[in-house]
Amino acid sequence: QVTLVESGGGSVQAGGTLKVSCKAPRLITSTFRMYEKAWYRQAPGKQRELVAAISRDDEARYADFVKGRFSISRDNSRKTVSLQMNGLKPEDTAVYYCNLRNQDSDSWGQGTQVTVSS
Repeated sequence: QVTLVESGGGSVQAGGTLKVSCKAPRLITSTFRMYEKAWYRQAPGKQRELVAAISRDDEARYADFVKGRFSISRDNSRKTVSLQMNGLKPEDTAVYYCNLRNQDSDSWGQGTQVTVSS
């Protein structure tokens, strides 16, 4: 398992912006870049769902409900994957989790709360 440390999140009004980041402090850079990285979220009473993912080849994909609003990025030198969230809606309120995955492991961050008020 990979240790992941999340930061960011918080509370914002609808239409606002937030950024969440996730660092893998114990990985070396060359290893970090080989993982597929993703952000998931889980709202109260709902299942965890994929928000965005970025492959080893830097191909990004997004859930339909965030396309055009959210952007996933990675900084291999800083061993960090981030999610920039613009145009936030109350329905984006959830705990956001980062995920690093390869053929041998599937690791999760501790989760960070994002709350959007109307």
